[in-house]
Amino acid sequence: MTTSDFRDPRLTEQRNPRTERIDVASTLEIVDLMNAEDATVAAAVHRERERIAEAIDLVVAALQHGGRLIYVGAGTSGRLGVLDAAECPPTFGTPPSTVVGVIAGGAAALVKSVEGAEDDVNAGAAAMDTAAVTAQDVVVGTAASGTTPYVRAALSRAQTLGAGTVLVTFSTPPKVLAETCDVVIQPIVGPEALTGSTRLKAGTATKFVLNTISTGAMIRLGKVYGNLMVDLMALSDKLRDRGERIVMECGGVDRNKARAAIEQAGGSVKLAIVMAKKGIRREEAQRVLDDAGGFVRRAVGDPPPVTPP
Repeated sequence: MTTSDFRDPRLTEQRNPRTERIDVASTLEIVDLMNAEDATVAAAVHRERERIAEAIDLVVAALQHGGRLIYVGAGTSGRLGVLDAAECPPTFGTPPSTVVGVIAGGAAALVKSVEGAEDDVNAGAAAMDTAAVTAQDVVVGTAASGTTPYVRAALSRAQTLGAGTVLVTFSTPPKVLAETCDVVIQPIVGPEALTGSTRLKAGTATKFVLNTISTGAMIRLGKVYGNLMVDLMALSDKLRDRGERIVMECGGVDRNKARAAIEQAGGSVKLAIVMAKKGIRREEAQRVLDDAGGFVRRAVGDPPPVTPP
C-alpha cells in the first residue's frame, strides 16, 4: 500500500502535522494547539478579500432589484448559512424572505445530523425549485471540501435558473464549479486540528465570510448610519433600549423624546433620527429620507463622533 492509497486529495481531509500528538496533550496544551490553529483563520479570509467584495457587490445588485440572498449548504456549513439568514431581520429590518438559509435535510438537520442528506443531488436541485430561485437572486453555496454533492447540484440548478452563484470552500473545488460560479471564495485554512472536522477552522472561516457578505451588503444598502444599526427591529427590551439610545445620541434628545420619536415613526429608528435631528414630522422626514435613497448620512449629515469609554 502506498501513501496515495489512503491520502485524500482534499485539503480539509488531510492530517495536520502540528496536532498529530493532540491525543496525548494536556488540557492546556489542547487549548493552545486549537487556539494556534484558529489564529490562522482571519489571515486566510483576508487573502480572499477581493472575492468577498465581489460577492457583496453581486448581492447588493440583486437586493436592489428585488432579488434575494440564498445560502445553501450541508452540515455545519448549512447551519451557519441558516444562522446568518435568521439574524438579518432583527439586525437590519429585512423581511425574512430577503435572506434565506437552505440546509440539506431540512429543518431537522439544524439540531441533528441527517445522514446522507449531503449526498442527495436530487434534493439539492429540488431545493432551488422549492425556494423558487430566479435570475434576480444570488445563491451562495458553502461546501468546506468543495465537493458536497447537495451543494454542487443546488448551485448547478441555480445557474440553470439564471441566478448569480457564489461558492465558499476551503479546498480545491471541482473544475465545473470553479469555471461556472460567478465568484469562488477559497480561504485556505489548511488541515483541521482533528482531521476532517470542518466544524473547526473551516466552520469559523465560513462564519467570517457569511457575516461579511451579509453585513457588507446591508451597509451598502444604507441600513447603517456610521456604525449604528438604524434599521434594527426593536422586538425585545434590549433592542428597544438600543434603538432609543441611538436616537438619543444621533438626535441630541433625551430618552423620552427619543421614545416618542420612535413611536411617531412607527417603530423606525432610522426615521426617528431624521425627525429628531431636523425637528420635523414623520411625513416630511420620510420625504427627506426617500430623497436620500434611504441613507441617513445623506439625509442629515454625519453622525456624532464616537465617545471614548
